[in-house]
This record gives sequence, C-alpha cells and structure tokens, in this order.
Amino acid sequence: MESDFERKNVDSSVASAAVTGGADEPHSSTNGVHRNGETNGYSSAGGGQRNGSKQEGGSPFAARLRDRNRGWERLVGESPAAVTLEATLRRAAVVESTVLITGETGCGKEEIARALHALGGRSAKPFVAVNCGAMAATLIESQLFGHEKGSFTGAVGPSRGVFRAAEGGIVFLDEIGEMPLDLQPRLLRVLQQREVTPVGSTDSFQVDVQVIAATNRDLTAEVREGKFREDLYYRLNTIELAVPPLRDRVADIPLFVDHFRLHFAEKFGVAPWQPDASTIARFMRYRWPGNVRQLSQVIERVYALDAPPSLPDDDDVPAPESQDLPAAAIAALPLVVDNPLPVVNLEELRKLAVRQALSMTDGHKGKAAQLLGVHLNTMTRLVEEAMPEMSSRRTKRRKASLK
Repeated sequence: MESDFERKNVDSSVASAAVTGGADEPHSSTNGVHRNGETNGYSSAGGGQRNGSKQEGGSPFAARLRDRNRGWERLVGESPAAVTLEATLRRAAVVESTVLITGETGCGKEEIARALHALGGRSAKPFVAVNCGAMAATLIESQLFGHEKGSFTGAVGPSRGVFRAAEGGIVFLDEIGEMPLDLQPRLLRVLQQREVTPVGSTDSFQVDVQVIAATNRDLTAEVREGKFREDLYYRLNTIELAVPPLRDRVADIPLFVDHFRLHFAEKFGVAPWQPDASTIARFMRYRWPGNVRQLSQVIERVYALDAPPSLPDDDDVPAPESQDLPAAAIAALPLVVDNPLPVVNLEELRKLAVRQALSMTDGHKGKAAQLLGVHLNTMTRLVEEAMPEMSSRRTKRRKASLK
C-alpha cells in the first residue's frame, strides 16, 4: 500500500516568493510531510569537461551557474542582506551540497529550500518537505526510512519512506532541531553512507537525494547542551544560508507590500489596495516579530475584512536603523498625498491625525483607533498627548465625584 507522501502531486506553480515567505501557496501534506512533483521550467546546461585546465566558461558547472544567474522573479529585495542571500543561494543551488537554512520563524526558510530545488540540477525530481516537529515521535522513523509489512502494529503494508520516495530529488527537513536525539545517528548514516534501512528490515537501500535542513534554533547552543549531535550538525552545515529577519531588511518592506497587495488582490478578485505614504512609513517602523509571514497576513486581512491594516502596539520598540530606500522601491508603490501637509513636524502631525480621526468618528475612540491602525490602549495615550485638555477635564470630574 502506498503512503500519502508517496503519491505524486504535481504543483505547476512553485512558491510565489522565495524570500517573501511564500504566503498562500498550496502543497499536499500528510503528517508533516509535503511533496512537490516534477515541475518548473528550469533545466541544467551541459557540455564540456569539468577540468581545471579548461576555461570556466566551458565547464558544466560554470554553464549551470551562468544559466541560474538570469532574473529570478521570486526573489524580492534590494537590501544588502537580500542581495547577499540571493548570491549565496544561487551558488548553493549549483553545487548541490547539504544545506542548513537558519532564521527566525516566518522569514521564508522553506521557500529558500524550494528556490534551491527550482534552480538546481534536481529541479525535475521530487521535492519532499518534512516537518520534524509535526511528526509523531513513534512514527517518525518509519515515515523517514520506511517500514516492512507487519513491522509494528498498524503496518498493514510496506512503505518506502521519505528518502526513497524523493529518489533523485531533495528532502527538506524543516525544524531539524526537533528531531529526537535517538534518531539522529540514523540520519547521520543516511548523509554519510547514502543508504536507508526500513524499520523491520535487514536490507539497506541506496538513495540519491540532496538534503536541505532548516531551523529557527541555535544549533551550536543545542550541541553544547547535549540536545543535538555535534557530528550531525557539522554534516548538515556544509553550506549555511542565514535568512535575515524582516527588521534587518527595512528597505525591502515597500517591495514586499507591493508583492502581497497585488497577490491578494488577484486572489480575492478585487482592485489592489493602495497604501499611502503614512502606512508605508508605519510598516517600515514596525519590528515585524513574525517576519514576512506576519506582513502577508496583515495585508491579507485588509482584503478579507475590507478594513485598513492594523498592527499591534509597537510604539515602545525603537525604530530600526535608517536605511536609504532604493529607487525601485519608491517607484513600486503609489505614495500618494492628496493635499499638502499642514505641518512637517512629526509630533504635530501625530496630534493632528489623532484629532482628525476622533472628528471623523464623532469622538468614538475605538473607531478612531481602527482608522489610525493602533491598539485601543495606544489610542487612549495618544488622545491624552494630543488633547491634554480632555484628560484634565476627566480628572476634575473624577475628583468631583469622590467629594
């Protein structure tokens, strides 16, 4: 009997943005295992011999690298961090070594793995993603390495396992830091010997796969604490791709906003939302603890709820270091100001915005907070700062009531 993850699921559209976090992309899944079939239009270039005496331009390695250096529309970003990541990603896709992708939750680690698959020589072969943290501890061994019929209760038929199902392609081990310590030696053997032994079998099977792992943990600290094997860590970390958090890519935020506003406009079948200059500025000030995934969800809610974007209270968090906004980012969004600003002092502008929001909502602080995109508690403080006379009157009434 063939397991769910061994069924071929052709997905003709790879993720929407390799560094955008790939919001709203469908992939088949079963118990933490995802499979992509033989898709995408990228092919390997061949010809020549890989020989140091030859010119680099004549080697298949150089030809593939040159082929991959064409425009890659899924990579969003012009910040130094994004440019560095893209250059390393392209090189890693060509050499097909084991790759460890590190970064915070929501920064797009799986989409980086899918970009490596699409750009590399294994693009026509399966991409099988495994969430090590989502798989049951009692079943993870059989799901990864396969099992024989009757090898345990419920094993009504044989299973090839993830590594054999991905033959010729890529196995992506997400949340590798969650893998049980007792299973790590078996994974190490797969990486070293390129063979797997199914549960309940004495036979080993050779496998040809590239392994890409990802984690949001500090694996060096896990090694020191005895929670992760040191030899496995160094075997996985042949090439490390560190995905920067969104707060370190402030100059790219307008590009992400433009990407997602058009993406969700198409999804919901409506006209694209047009953010104004103040919204973009607020997005660039916010720290985005959930990274690109959080940004995509904020913009999706704009369409789903037909309401202005709302961010959690972030006034107490220092603004990120200023970065020059690239010309392409400025041109990407319609930063429209209908009327000249009455003042240019930011503090005064904030007070004016609070007063105008209250005026437009007939003094309703909750609705005014929604207009300004702030939490109600923040709105209360803003009102006290912008209209201290109201706070003074309220204090006097409170004192009078106590007499």
